[in-house]
Amino acid sequence: MSSTVQLLHADRIPATGCLVIPGRLGLNEIPQLEKLFAGRKITWFIEESAKLDQAVQDHLEKSGSGAVFSDDDDAPAVGEQLMPMLENGGVLIFVPGRAVSRSAIPCHIPGKTLRTLCAFGLPVLPVLIDYPREACLSIEKPSALPQAVISIAPEIPAKDASPALYRERLLERVEESFSRRPLLKSSLATALLQGLKKHSRNKLHDGSDDSSIGFDRILGAALVFSKYLRESTDNPRIGIILPPGKAGLIANLAAVFAGKTPVNFNFTAGHEAVRSAMRQAGLDRYVTADPFVRKLASFPWPPNRDLIFIERTLPSLKKKIITWTILGKILPAAVIAPLFRIGKKRNNDEAVLLFTSGSSGEPKGVPLTHRNVLANVCQFGARLDLEPGAAILGCLPLFHSFGSTVTLWYPIIEGIDLVTYPNPLETKRLGELVAERGVNVLLSTPTFLRGYMKRVEPEQLRSLKLVVTGAEKLPNNLAESFQDRFGIAPQEGYGLTETSPATNVNLPDPAPVADALVIPSSRRGSVGQLLPGIALRLTDPATEKPLSCDKQGLIWLKGANIFPGYLGNPQKSEEVLTKDGWFRTGDVGRLDDDGFLFIEGRISRFSKIGGEMVPHETVEAAINKALGLDAEAERKIAVVGIPDVQKGEVIILLSTIAGPALEQECIDLRYKLMDAGFPSLWCPKAIVPVPEIPVLASGKLDLKGCEAMANG
Repeated sequence: MSSTVQLLHADRIPATGCLVIPGRLGLNEIPQLEKLFAGRKITWFIEESAKLDQAVQDHLEKSGSGAVFSDDDDAPAVGEQLMPMLENGGVLIFVPGRAVSRSAIPCHIPGKTLRTLCAFGLPVLPVLIDYPREACLSIEKPSALPQAVISIAPEIPAKDASPALYRERLLERVEESFSRRPLLKSSLATALLQGLKKHSRNKLHDGSDDSSIGFDRILGAALVFSKYLRESTDNPRIGIILPPGKAGLIANLAAVFAGKTPVNFNFTAGHEAVRSAMRQAGLDRYVTADPFVRKLASFPWPPNRDLIFIERTLPSLKKKIITWTILGKILPAAVIAPLFRIGKKRNNDEAVLLFTSGSSGEPKGVPLTHRNVLANVCQFGARLDLEPGAAILGCLPLFHSFGSTVTLWYPIIEGIDLVTYPNPLETKRLGELVAERGVNVLLSTPTFLRGYMKRVEPEQLRSLKLVVTGAEKLPNNLAESFQDRFGIAPQEGYGLTETSPATNVNLPDPAPVADALVIPSSRRGSVGQLLPGIALRLTDPATEKPLSCDKQGLIWLKGANIFPGYLGNPQKSEEVLTKDGWFRTGDVGRLDDDGFLFIEGRISRFSKIGGEMVPHETVEAAINKALGLDAEAERKIAVVGIPDVQKGEVIILLSTIAGPALEQECIDLRYKLMDAGFPSLWCPKAIVPVPEIPVLASGKLDLKGCEAMANG
């Protein structure tokens, strides 16, 4: 193998004959495969409608025998004809055709072709051909990464071969390859320093006061403020109670530069949840601002002596900030870092502490390591692949995992202009900012998208090239209505606080290229394909036994972005993390033949009734349809499961539109659902009228609040 190509797990190559299926294959890697199977009869295997690069075709014609198949062939019959080619250790090597895709997509084989290959009745050897330089951040040196990684997965017996198992094995090899990146052993602080220096001409525009500040000035302020924070407390963590904006960004950067863990607090949460988070974090200093303290008068503020008011402190450091703004431009990062003790914490050290929303109980502390955050910035940064000069809207709160990683760390490291605003609900102002600043990327939730539908004019969003939603399921009719109004389809993504957060995202398909197959990167109803470096498994929610990935099951993920465990809660950590790094998400879903993940709902949003798993979100969608409710409008119903002596659980419907004849309404609804093909067990047993459906600041349903209403 050449020094630019890494080979992993060559010992897994079976001595017996098999069908070798690389997820993708370039001209440079074909000779490497020939070496791996030297001394054995190689038959190159091609789907008849696939187009090959001329150089690949010429090489294959010179190097050995070939065979052709069609997706429409009788696969078992073709398999019988192919069997002799595997005698005496012979191998069939499938050659994927020319394809165009988003960067770092590991499989360039259409689902239909993959299904045909797996139906031949031959043992299958999945092979990952990974190109690490495709998932490269601007601060990384491509030359430090191998040009290609060839990783051999365990052979799949003929009887077990399926697209689902093939993809599962391939994703595990991608995860291993990605986790070897040198970047992941480094420091978030160092990456941020390098990003601010490299992209010094980029800007943050703060929509709250229409001020703009360059990354060069942000670097000077963050360096000086970091020294102030280090001298203010010996505590390894520092609290931050600020909305998105220049103050919030500088405070977070300074904390990381100071070698401290920033802890951004949810100022929309209940007082008990806030106090719990403060207690768990063990803090003695909090960065905030006077106007924010006055605005949130009812917030359970710590004593004044523990508060650092950033708008008072930075002016007192003005001369030092000017000096370091100038020096920050002149001195290389390698000189600045030791002067400010930047980068001492790295790899598996704690970088950020977030708290879950507490939608189903007391908030849990989620420490994310330097490795976690850098991995996730790299994972979605590579897949988004934004053009230089792009601008992203940062209005999600900094205590929100997407607000933290995607609109705080990512723009700094990758040099994306950041347009901030403190309130994601003020969509009228957000629409104005998008138009004024030419924003290209909008991250939102379906709840917030409804605000754009009501208050924003279509021409205001013309600069947008990407709209991504998360936190809750994106209803189809909302997606279609948004596209009709603004001319851009919102793409659904997926992630959790514990995964740093992004794991999946739908994106616009790449532009077609002549004679090349377009590998889709979006599928309506799914949350997209897995980001590079994340593996997936499914288990039966009831028995915990492994399931094929194309069956509905509990989702487990593995990757460098997975958190190390809950703060001070080893018992909870053991419930969701295995010793070899697999994380139990608590969500139920399935993978299709093209690698798109479909989320069926959270396990906490399923009821087990008469031994059957009933998904609340599916029932809600059916009720919305039966009642003619508009998914673009505010939530009017919610489904909750409550304990029942006879059936284990029963479904209760919370409704803001219930009339006085509740019993009759429930009977009428039952008939409508059953007419639509829903079993009787899935129908609500009762309707509970409520003034409003409780929703968290993130836009997610407040499960705890809903359960209290249902039981109340």
